[in-house]
Amino acid sequence: MIPDRIEAGTFLAAAAITGGDVEATSVEPRHLDAVIGKLEEAGAEVTVNDRSVRVRAPERLNPLRVTTAPFPGFPTDMQAQFMALLSVARGTSTITDTIYSDRFTHVAELQRLGADIRVEGNTATIQGVPALSGAPVMATDLRASAALILAGLVAQSETKVSRIYHLDRGYERIEEKLQGIGAAIRRVRA
Repeated sequence: MIPDRIEAGTFLAAAAITGGDVEATSVEPRHLDAVIGKLEEAGAEVTVNDRSVRVRAPERLNPLRVTTAPFPGFPTDMQAQFMALLSVARGTSTITDTIYSDRFTHVAELQRLGADIRVEGNTATIQGVPALSGAPVMATDLRASAALILAGLVAQSETKVSRIYHLDRGYERIEEKLQGIGAAIRRVRA
């Protein structure tokens, strides 16, 4: 079985949004070329080895223009995570999803955290803000769940993400893995 490029990309995005330094191991770097390229374009330092990718990110990233495309292009399944990341980047970014037109259901929840996002058709314009604020939010799908967790990692107060059953379809023990790299996150039974 090949490693899950979306799970690996999500952890690389976690490093980038937090200004962190994380190495994802047991990955297939060539499957992450589009994600790696955008992280570098945003100002992160990326080191690629045979089976690992390390991301060292500045405190705030640069804005991006992202357009999803079939493999080997930028994956639609990373669009939500990058929207969270770009919500706290400098300047104005855009994300155009050419694969799945209804992929922006997470926008309203990111806005509850203080993100400045405007959607027109299949394009979202994101004006980066200095900080997000914690709030109760609701996951609408698998990738939205991951995006809300990433946003919660940098929110200035507690963020509670409900309906995380979506998350478990694509990530195994994500909270434990994030705790392992320093995140203050826990799963609570409601």
